[in-house]
Parts: sequence; structure tokens; C-alpha cells
Amino acid sequence: MNERNGGDVVVETLEALGARTVFGIPGQHALGLFDALRRSGLRYVGSRTEVNAAFAADGHARVTGEVTPLLVSTGPGALQTLAGLQESAAASAPVLGISSQIPRAGLGGVRGGYLHELTDQLASFRDVVKHARVVRHASQIPSALAEAWEVAMTAPFGPVWVEIPQDVLLGPAGVPPVTSMEWSAREVRPRAELVAEAARLLDGAERPVILAGGGALHARDELLELAEKLRAPVVTTFGGKGNFPWDHPLSAQSWLEDWHTTEFLADADVLLVVGSGLGELSSNYRTFRPRGTVVQVEADLGKLESNYPALGIHADAAHTLSALTKATRRKPSDGVAEERVLGLLASVRERLAAQHLDLEWQVLDAVREAVPDGTPTCWDMTILAYWAWSAWDPRGGAQFTAQGAGGLGYGFPAALGVAAATGGPVLAVSGDGGAMYGISELATAAQHGSRVVWLIVDDGGYGILREYMTDAFGQATATELARPDFVALARAFGVPATRSTPESLREDLAKAFAGDGPHVVVLPAVLRMFAPTHLEHT
Repeated sequence: MNERNGGDVVVETLEALGARTVFGIPGQHALGLFDALRRSGLRYVGSRTEVNAAFAADGHARVTGEVTPLLVSTGPGALQTLAGLQESAAASAPVLGISSQIPRAGLGGVRGGYLHELTDQLASFRDVVKHARVVRHASQIPSALAEAWEVAMTAPFGPVWVEIPQDVLLGPAGVPPVTSMEWSAREVRPRAELVAEAARLLDGAERPVILAGGGALHARDELLELAEKLRAPVVTTFGGKGNFPWDHPLSAQSWLEDWHTTEFLADADVLLVVGSGLGELSSNYRTFRPRGTVVQVEADLGKLESNYPALGIHADAAHTLSALTKATRRKPSDGVAEERVLGLLASVRERLAAQHLDLEWQVLDAVREAVPDGTPTCWDMTILAYWAWSAWDPRGGAQFTAQGAGGLGYGFPAALGVAAATGGPVLAVSGDGGAMYGISELATAAQHGSRVVWLIVDDGGYGILREYMTDAFGQATATELARPDFVALARAFGVPATRSTPESLREDLAKAFAGDGPHVVVLPAVLRMFAPTHLEHT
């Protein structure tokens, strides 16, 4: 069959928009789309479950900052992407989900009894993604995809969703080959009077502090310039790790679950919050009580003043930070801010030192020493990752976590997506419970030769839930897990694997990173979380 069809229009449009790599899993209704891939220049990276394909697309979108297509089939295939798309929405990752649909004759809830049929498939996605649309004719495909692309890349970035019926994908294209597409993301710029007022407040501040979230990740240079001009310490949220140099004299790092940091933020006479909604984690579980003025810069209109009263500036972080730098006066470098930062970090270390967490520090330090500087890291929802939210020094490497939506299984498939963009190496970190979500992706790693080192911390169960339940109820229920021999299982996929110890971890990881493909390192260890500080202040 040589006639161009709707599937060809899709892949031609994606190429014209700038896509180079797509993720996904084929299905019966999407065959026209996947067949068209072989006639395109697009690189296809296939996963083993749709949720893992969505996580992989998320990782690729985060590390590139570009729209990443995710191709799946109707019904069960589409629905399995929801957990991944929720994480993309929380992390502002521009993933473009493209799903097939039942034939047009069955749309609208006519209950025709089609395979994979849902009464309203689109309804399942409307509250998860930024934008969702059903295409009903091949001629609509280019404009629909360009529209979705623009929405995904308009701040705040985020996932979008387009559905195309099976008969449209298989039917004649009806339009000439797509050779060029134009798109333009809407710029969200700050209003002049808001910049002027924020500059007035910052110029008059004696103890300014900046809290930089994930929305400032694409504004690193602007953030650094403003912080140094204002002599303002910078605290980064967990989702904003890497937006400010970790070892900079003004870096107050990311100990947001420590009461000393909560007080440090509350004591600011002007707190500039950039790219954060001041949600549950960033506010130390709502115990943050600002005593000064809050200025909040947020591209997501729904997050503006959603948790705390503020001078709200609805705008992109880079544009606003640049404008504030021009509008504010340079403050003298008297060392006062740096001393305040040193005092804060010393207080944090003193509190932690009293908790006898030697094993946890040993493991975290071993990982940090073994991972080459500049290496991207992807962290699942596991105790070592919870430590890394606060304690990990990215050293120039992007740090991606699943803490936005908090779903299990993110680390390894996301790392595969990152490796598809960068060539690797990439570190993935999971617990044994989360690892089972992505274990099938060892086949993907082997097939593509992905340079991902996967550290699995095996503590015999859902370790963090074990701690939570024991603290709350005196004992844990449903947290203990039977699990495989991860080393033997990885080797069965053709992936090298090493069983490690806390003492040999640094060397084992270093050897794994020296390889040219995937490698699994299994660390049997029961780690503990540092004590929370919010309970005594609620």
C-alpha cells in the first residue's frame, strides 16, 4: 500500500514541528500511525508498558526542554499513560500525547461495541493535561498538532493530548505532504507596574531571600544575576534542584523539611518566590508562616497566591527576573548574607548529626562520589530519593524526581528517556518496590543499549510507607514484599548487574558508569529518613 494516509500526515507534521524522537507502544487502532513511522526520519523508542513510555517521554522532555511525542493506542493503552502525564503536569514537562481512537462512527457515546471503546475517552484526560482535542479529519491533523505544540511550550510548560480515530489514521491523507509548520509559544511577560513595585520592595529589604522552584529551571542565568545583585540567599525547592549553584556562597540549598530553613524563609522581610506554588513540601507541610512580604512570580495563573497572600506577578520566570535585575539597585557585598547562609546550613547539619544517620550519609556520599559531574539523575519515590531532594548536589547534572505527583515507578523509565536524548550516562535510583514497576524496561535498555546505571536499594518492601505506618500506628501493614533476585533477573535480560554493599558501593557504581550500556547495581540496605520537623509546629 503506497498511498499516503492519516498516519503519514501525523509523522510529517511532527517532523516539520521539530520532533526527532518519539516514545510509545503500538496498538491495533494505532497501526496506521506506527506504520507511517518507518517512512519518516523519526527515531522510535518503544517501551514495554504505556505508563513507562509516558515516564520516558517525560524524562526526554525535561532534559531537552522540547516537546516530546508519546504515541499510544486507544482505551487501555491511552489510560495507562495517565500516571505519567500527571507527573508531567506537576513538573511542567511538555509531552505531546497522541492516541488513536475508535472509528469516527463510534464517537460521541453511541455505544457501538468497538474494541477498546470508552464512552468519552477524552474526558479522562481533560483534568490532567493542559489541552485536549479530538481530530476528525486528516486535514485537521497539522493544525491540531501545531496548536497542541504551542500550548505545551507556553509557560507553564505541560503535557497536551490529541486523539485521532482509527479510520482517519488509515484513510487517505487528502492533503499534500507536510513540509513546513510554524508555531509560536505565547510569551507571558510581567506587567511594568508589578515589576516596579517588586523592585521597590526588594530595594528596601534588609533580609531578602529567594525561593526558586521548578519554574526557574530555565532561568538559571537570570536567577544567579539577580541574587548576586541583591545579595539574596537562594533556597531551591525539590522540583527546582539545579537552578542555582549548590556551592555558591548565597546557596541555602534545599533543606525545606528542616525547621531551620522554614524559619529562614519566614524571617525574610521580602521573600521572592519564583516558579513555585509554595505547596505542601515547599512550605514544610503548611508550617511556613511568612512574617515579611511575599512576592510570587508564577507562570501558572492557578498557582498565583493559591497558598499565601503575595504581590502576585503572573509571568515567566526568565522575563521577570531579567526585568527585576534591571529595575533594582546593586547592594554592597558585605558578607552578611553569606554568613546567614553558613549559619543556616550549620544548624541543619547539627540537627541531623544528632540522629545517628551514618549509614544514610555513607550511601549518599558514595553515590555522589561515583556519579560523574554533569550526569543527569532520575529518582523514584524511595527513601534515598527523599534524602536526595534535600541533600543531593547536582554538580551540573539535571536532577529529575517524581515528587510532583508522587507516583511509583518513575526513575528507571525516565532515565531511559533522558539517555535517548543525551546518549548517557544517566543514573536511575529506585527502591525494590518501585523497581518492580519498571523491571520490564530492562528489555528496552538492552534493546537500545541505553547508558543507564540503575541503583536499586533493596530493603524488602515499601520502606518509606513502612516508616510512615510504624510512626502513625505502631506497626506497618501491607508494606513487606517478596521480590526477585534483581541481579539474576537483570542478567536474564542481558544487562550486567552487581550486588553491592555500603562499603563497596562507590567502586561498584564507578565501574558501572565506566561501561557503555545499561548496568544494574543492587544495594541490600534498610535506610532511615531524618526526623521530620513539621509535626512539632502544626
